[in-house]
Amino acid sequence: MSHTKTDKKKLVRTVIQILISVTALTVVLVKTDTDRLLEIIRTANPFLLLVAFLVFNVSKILNAIRLNRFFRAIGLHLKELYNIQLYYLGMFYNMFLPGGIGGDGYKIYLLNKNHSVKMVNVFNAVFWDRVAGVFALFFLTAVFAIPSSYSSMYQQYLPLTYAAIAFSYPLSWLLTKLLYRQFNSIFLITAAESIVIQATQALSAWFILLAMSVPSHHIDYLAIFLVSTVAVVLPITVGGAGAREITFFYMLSHLGLDPDSGVALSLIFFAISALSALLGMFLQGRAWGKGKERKQHITP
Repeated sequence: MSHTKTDKKKLVRTVIQILISVTALTVVLVKTDTDRLLEIIRTANPFLLLVAFLVFNVSKILNAIRLNRFFRAIGLHLKELYNIQLYYLGMFYNMFLPGGIGGDGYKIYLLNKNHSVKMVNVFNAVFWDRVAGVFALFFLTAVFAIPSSYSSMYQQYLPLTYAAIAFSYPLSWLLTKLLYRQFNSIFLITAAESIVIQATQALSAWFILLAMSVPSHHIDYLAIFLVSTVAVVLPITVGGAGAREITFFYMLSHLGLDPDSGVALSLIFFAISALSALLGMFLQGRAWGKGKERKQHITP
């Protein structure tokens, strides 16, 4: 009975996520010039889009390396190639199987099944890896907000923005020290990696802007991109679909900039994310098979 209730909850959550994504995308597409939107996407420079794709995947590989650093801190030693395969498999589950076990849950289950490590420890590593990414995201969002047009429009909030920059990492360090002492020794390196990862994703978005020949206000687009990434982190849509687009539309409109270019950027970035996540589908069998051969992936 409880299993049936859990399945129903998952189904309801999935339906809600789909409805939110569809509603957000519908609102955006109704308000934008869809013909122009398609033209922007169609005429984008394919070489620069390929560069954006490659840079995005560099950020994901760096993310996997950071996660493996958290795994090693709990005594779970995975070979880097296997860890990257597992990370892409998690991306696939997060993107294409909403409302179910999810990518993080699947990684926790698989590692607990195939390795001599407590599930709670794996959960802590995966969770704190996510937290490290969120802190870096807030930090960089504040950094990009200062030179953006929003800082001149809302100068009264600049002190708060500087405070967010100054105190975000001291707060992160304090929380790590109080709640997850096992990660104290890797705090500095994972914090630096987190900033590089988020900056690399912003670089991928910049290459998309160049591909679309957006002439100016790049810092505004990138600041909004980081804000939209915060929206995507919230598990309320299917793979972030709709959340990024509606953020771009309203924030660019508020600045008097072209919302069509922002929506096009977000759609292209979503396509790059989806194509990258599809790699995880082809790695599923390998992740299962290599996970069973535990001794090949645990260093002495």
